[in-house]
Amino acid sequence: METRNGIATNFKIIAALAIGIFLFTGTHTFAQSVGEPGREEGKANPLKNVNFGEQHMHTQNSFDAYTVGVRGTWAEAYEFAMGNPSKLSTTGEKMQRKTPYDFVAITDHSEYYGVFKNMADPSNALSKTTIAKNMASSDPQVVQKTAVDIIATISANDPVEDFIDPSLLKSNWEDFIKVADKYYVPGKFTTLYAYEWTSIPGGQNMHRNVFFKDKAAVMPFSSFQSIQPEDLWTYLEIQRAQGIDVFAIPHNGNVSNGLMYAPTKMNGEPIDAQYARRQMENEPLTEIHQTKGNSESHPLLSPNDEFAGFEPFNNLISLDHPSQVTNGFIRQGLIMGMKLETEVGYNPYKMGIVSGADVHSGYQGNEEWDWKGAHGNQDDTPQKRLSPKQNASGEPGYLVSSAGTTCVWATENTMEGIFDGMKSRETYGTTGTLIRLRFFGGWNFSADLVEEAEFVKTAYATGVPMGQDLKEKKASDKAPTFAVWALKDPESGNLDRLQIVKGWTNEITGWPEEKIYDVAWSDNRVIDAKTGKLPAVGNTVNVKKATYTNKIGDSQLSVAWTDPDFNPAIKAVYYVRVLEIPTPRWSTYDAARNNLPLPTGVSATIQERAYSSAIWYTPTK
Repeated sequence: METRNGIATNFKIIAALAIGIFLFTGTHTFAQSVGEPGREEGKANPLKNVNFGEQHMHTQNSFDAYTVGVRGTWAEAYEFAMGNPSKLSTTGEKMQRKTPYDFVAITDHSEYYGVFKNMADPSNALSKTTIAKNMASSDPQVVQKTAVDIIATISANDPVEDFIDPSLLKSNWEDFIKVADKYYVPGKFTTLYAYEWTSIPGGQNMHRNVFFKDKAAVMPFSSFQSIQPEDLWTYLEIQRAQGIDVFAIPHNGNVSNGLMYAPTKMNGEPIDAQYARRQMENEPLTEIHQTKGNSESHPLLSPNDEFAGFEPFNNLISLDHPSQVTNGFIRQGLIMGMKLETEVGYNPYKMGIVSGADVHSGYQGNEEWDWKGAHGNQDDTPQKRLSPKQNASGEPGYLVSSAGTTCVWATENTMEGIFDGMKSRETYGTTGTLIRLRFFGGWNFSADLVEEAEFVKTAYATGVPMGQDLKEKKASDKAPTFAVWALKDPESGNLDRLQIVKGWTNEITGWPEEKIYDVAWSDNRVIDAKTGKLPAVGNTVNVKKATYTNKIGDSQLSVAWTDPDFNPAIKAVYYVRVLEIPTPRWSTYDAARNNLPLPTGVSATIQERAYSSAIWYTPTK
């Protein structure tokens, strides 16, 4: 196959369409051109469609985005997501997505929501404040100091009184709802009502994004009201009691300093039954990848996982201080959740998987080859991005990742459909690539299930999809079988392998245990008998030119795999990891396109990947 900018001629893609089209219903011209069943606009598909989108991004209405020069609006963010021509607000550089998104949630911070935009309006009383005058100063140092001072008020939970007037928050929130409603096209493009609650005690990230179904609250809840997750949950519970369905998604456990998936509450007290139940009910998902790094696992936690530690971001946000590794990563959190369930009766970390951008530049940057930075005028040019001192957090700019993508299996692309798909945890997250992924678990799946014409229908009828608990084990059931199917993103690399990651708690030591199984792979490779490892798929990347070919890997992989080490007495959790062949990292594209040197300290290539939501096994009581 030719490189990304060439014409695809790989027969594997054609074969995948012919053989695999019944396995999924997807989006965009790649899927629509072959007449997918159930993708008719306005009609629900009981076997569900995969919808790709953004659940975490910021515009000028976020205080930190505004202070780094971003003036991108809500409308411009939607236009970009829909595939329309757009411009980066700080430089005016033209941008346009290759593949439009199906849905977008703009999650501007509830703290000072829209206030900085209001300050720039001469007719607004806030424009007369000292902070407004400093932000409008022609002296960059004055602007920078003002921005730092404002951000410090968030960390210290000491707000500027003029900027937290409830009527101001309510008005800006209502303006957002109007714009979201304007761009909502049921069946084609969904705009979710959402915002970010920004609890950051001592620089420790405990942020949550809040999502509403089809009705929004009167106004958001901010960390100025409370930095405690329990108080956010109370707000969510009150909304639901009033008929407003809502949930929250935590993100960036990797920079939570070990708080996000701990056996303790944020105040250090042990998690009890009430806390665990409330977290389980209010937080059905967690974010695995975004610009501030990957939160799957860490080499210190998973020393035998050769793919752990992908796109690391090691320091606390805006602080030159390493974040604690233990209890800061999702894989360990999934295992910790089962342990807590045994102890207190509920699993606070029974969470599905999503990914996102957290881009503060008003767009969604999941396309690696066209990354424009995440922090406004701090990294909005290649020279800044590739410089070691330009990242907003103080980390070298090139360590920032491009954005991830959230993938939701839903009966229809509507507010209700996307929300319900997310709430049910039938989701997966990618590092930006638009891989199609199905994952089911059951007790009596046939060995050739993934090859059957009614694969998806049969899997739903006799098993469970990603995000669910295996059905109760019968005495005659020996071990669970998992059906996995994946199809490549037509704009990205071929597939290297499918892996199933299994986690459990050691009954004697109480320590988390894990094992990674290569269950399907490309190119007729053979697992090494001595090491138990699958050889690397190879690498076709031309680093100097930032090109690659799809001469290695497969366009489609599938398998029905039965756990060979199953112990019916021990709780277990399983999820799928799909890896692509190596492709250029955004920094390599940037360097080649602009004739700049490659940055040091970071790989020139990456293996994009997808992570399914888990399937849990609980022994019969």
